[in-house]
Amino acid sequence: MLYDAEQGDFCMMLLGDVMPTRRLAVFGEERYLKLREVCTGADATFANLETAVHRYLEGHQNISGGTYMTTEPQLLEDLKWLGVNLVSTANNHAFDYGEEGIMATCGYLDAVGIAHAGTGRHLHEARAPAYLDTKRGRVALICVTATMPGHAIAGEQRPDTPGRPGVNPLRHSLSHVVDQRGLDELRRLGSALGYDAARTRRENLGDARSRVGAQSASEYSFGNLRFEKGDGFGQRTVGNKRDVEENLQQIKEARRMSDWVVVSLHCHELGGEKLLTAAHRSEIDELADFAVDFAHRAIDAGGDIFVAHGPQEPFGVEIYQGRPIFFSLGTTIFELETPQFLAEEAYARYGLDGSAGPADFADVRYQNDTVGHPADANYWKQIVAKCAFKEQKLDRVDLYPLDLGFGKARWQRGRPLLAKEKLGREIIDKVAGLSRRHGTEVKWQDGRGVITVG
Repeated sequence: MLYDAEQGDFCMMLLGDVMPTRRLAVFGEERYLKLREVCTGADATFANLETAVHRYLEGHQNISGGTYMTTEPQLLEDLKWLGVNLVSTANNHAFDYGEEGIMATCGYLDAVGIAHAGTGRHLHEARAPAYLDTKRGRVALICVTATMPGHAIAGEQRPDTPGRPGVNPLRHSLSHVVDQRGLDELRRLGSALGYDAARTRRENLGDARSRVGAQSASEYSFGNLRFEKGDGFGQRTVGNKRDVEENLQQIKEARRMSDWVVVSLHCHELGGEKLLTAAHRSEIDELADFAVDFAHRAIDAGGDIFVAHGPQEPFGVEIYQGRPIFFSLGTTIFELETPQFLAEEAYARYGLDGSAGPADFADVRYQNDTVGHPADANYWKQIVAKCAFKEQKLDRVDLYPLDLGFGKARWQRGRPLLAKEKLGREIIDKVAGLSRRHGTEVKWQDGRGVITVG
């Protein structure tokens, strides 16, 4: 062999969401530095950078439904210190500071040498793979988000228009499945409330079918919701055909341009039986059907690793066609409570005036840590994964359990340490149970979960 990469031996480290607002490189806890050692020891280390990278007061905030995430540019050096050299920028916080924030994030990542994918000056650039050259092979990264405001989606170029900066989307349709009686009642209400008349007016104006809504013997649009007849009750999701096909094409492109192909999906959309009854999001442990389908198709198209994130807690692992699918790696750096500044809209949403600061916002939003993620231990028990390949084949997956400091002060919690044995076993046992649904066995070994493949 002429090149080392021809051997097909490679080690890939995978983190979940990272939302840094504080320094990372100044701490020295033993279990923290051991985690760094694992991350820096891999050939490549990936994370979902769920934030906008810019200087405070640089640019203008967009309309956001939650916390306006900002990572100051100098903190990217701390991410590199941790070992991160490959990131997704496709997520629901990417557009918190609009098109200016998209371009600033890309520019600052370029400046420090962190490869990134998932956003760009137009849709084609947002869909395109990023590449990272390592001593044991070239890595391609394709990044998609299923969760984003509609105005965050990148616009495609035309011969006569330049496109628009934004994210690479994986849109989907959602249908609520009801029985015949339910469908009949919805039709009765829709007619009485004027929805049918509004549909007719849109048709007479020549509106696109996607805006007019469904109307047939087996389906009905009630307001902005679509219902279809079924044997029981539930939800059905289907990925947008164009988004699926164009992203699969990028995976096929990457397969012919690199040694290793990683596909990242940010997705808050959930599924499974618990979706209809759970009182807390952390009780749901499956992604929506369209996301699972996309994961399988991504591997079929040539992906070596599929990594999802967004639910803010770890889900199961599937070994599909000899390649790993991580249905959620949760959150690795969870520092969304400690930004220095927030947009006025964030304060106004909770009735706070101009004298309020980020601590007031956090106190009110999370009701002094009694609701939301500060009150739910599940969001602070996380994992990261290391994939080892030998001779082009997946040999082993190591799942490292993390403690993110549940119950600690908000200016301390959110930074990951390798979990102690009792908590670590608890985390890995949960992931093992979820992975067993996919036919994957996870065993506790040497302080972590191990999946042996080769």
